[in-house]
Formats: sequence, structure tokens, C-alpha cells
Amino acid sequence: MQSLQLLSRSLAVPCLVALLSLNVALAEPAKEYQPQVGQGGKDVVWVPTPQALVDKMMEMASVTPNDIVIDLGSGDGRTVITAAKRGAKAMGIEYNPDMVELSKRNAAKEGVSDKATFEKADLFESDFSHATVITMFLLPDINLRLRPKILDLKPGTRIVSNSFDMGDWTPDEVAQAAEGCTSYCRANFWIVPAKVAGAWKLPQGELTLEQTYQKLTGTLKTGNASAAISDAKMRGDQITFTVNGTQYTGKVSGSVMEGTWRATRG
Repeated sequence: MQSLQLLSRSLAVPCLVALLSLNVALAEPAKEYQPQVGQGGKDVVWVPTPQALVDKMMEMASVTPNDIVIDLGSGDGRTVITAAKRGAKAMGIEYNPDMVELSKRNAAKEGVSDKATFEKADLFESDFSHATVITMFLLPDINLRLRPKILDLKPGTRIVSNSFDMGDWTPDEVAQAAEGCTSYCRANFWIVPAKVAGAWKLPQGELTLEQTYQKLTGTLKTGNASAAISDAKMRGDQITFTVNGTQYTGKVSGSVMEGTWRATRG
């Protein structure tokens, strides 16, 4: 009988300890996920963009309530939240599900959950063709892998990158964030150019264009005479060039470009 009592006590003690531990665990609130600077991700490590540079990026892209802003690799959501505070419809694409949930909580705290959304997805499998503004803080090799997809976006789409460029696609603008920024303080800005390489017919002759991103070269042939164009560039769907001292400016829409003049694809 005594041995049975001892056995019961020996079984009861561990059960009581386990029950107390469970009660303590249930009583303690679960700790919110806190990302660590430099933590590994699918393609990059996480380093947050300084808020001063986020603000500068929004300024460079002239973000308004009419915009759809998509942040590639949205981290803790700060860029998306900042765009939403400017009235834009903003979305973050982020591979880390913990970061996605953290971003949603941050957006709720800032009162912009109606405009700021986050999606757990792979950048290279995502469709961001409806964006008017793309923001990103990715490594140069990732930028280069994304570049063909970005160049196929609608002409006029604005692209802003924290620090890193896109190879030989020269930025349209580069700016620094000053106050409140000590590292990763440069932003590169591009406007996706319309694709205009090839032959175009004008009333006065044939315009032949060669294109390297937003930069253009070419000639205007009138009868037997041919003149090189100069000061030629694209800014989204806007084209500018000079021939024989006459400046041409116009808008490109598919197979037509026109201003006070008109040209169609030959």
C-alpha cells in the first residue's frame, strides 16, 4: 500500500509541473516578430531603407493619390505605408511571411490598412504591370534580372531604387537624402521609355531611330538629303529631338507619334 502511494506521488509531481508550465505559457502573451538587420532572405538580406530616403523616393516619383505604388521586397512595410499616407494605393511584395504579417500590423497601427496591402510572393513570379510607380531596395544582380520585365512596363512608369542601379540603364535622376540619413542615402530614378526604334514616316520624309533605353540617335531623310538628329531622348512616352535646328517634341502612342507634327511607323 505504501509503495502504491509513493508511486502515485511520483507520477503526480511531474504532471503538476507540466500543468503549471502550461498555465504560465498560456498566461504570457506571444512575442511579436521582430526582424533583425542583416537577416537572410530568399534573394537578399534585410536592411531597412532609412525613412528620410523613403520620403525622398516618394518625392522623386511624385507619388499622388492617383498612383498605384508597388514595393518589390517590402520588408517591414515602411515604403508601402509612406506611399499610402500620401493617398496612393500601395502594395508590398515580400517573400518572408513573418515580414508580411508584421507589415500588416504596422499598416494597421498607422491607420492605412485600407490603402496598404501586402502579398507573400516571389518577385520573379509576380505581376506588377498595373503599377504606376515601382520602388525597390534590391541588390544590383536582382535589379538586372528584373530589368527586362521593368522595361516592358507601360511607358511613363516611374522606378525608384535605393542605392543600386540597373547596369548600363542610366538613371534619369539621382538624389541624396540628407537629414536623418547616415547610410544607404542615394536614390536612383528612371522613367520607363516607350519603344521607338525603327523607321517612321513623316510628311517631309523618313525618320530612322536607334534606341538605347531613353537615349536616341538617328537620321531624318528628306528626298536625297539625310540629316542626323541631335538632343534626342525619351521621357516615358514623350519624345524630343532636333533636326537642322528645328526641335520636335511629341507623344508616342503605339504606332503613332505626334505633337505639332505627326509620324507613323514605316
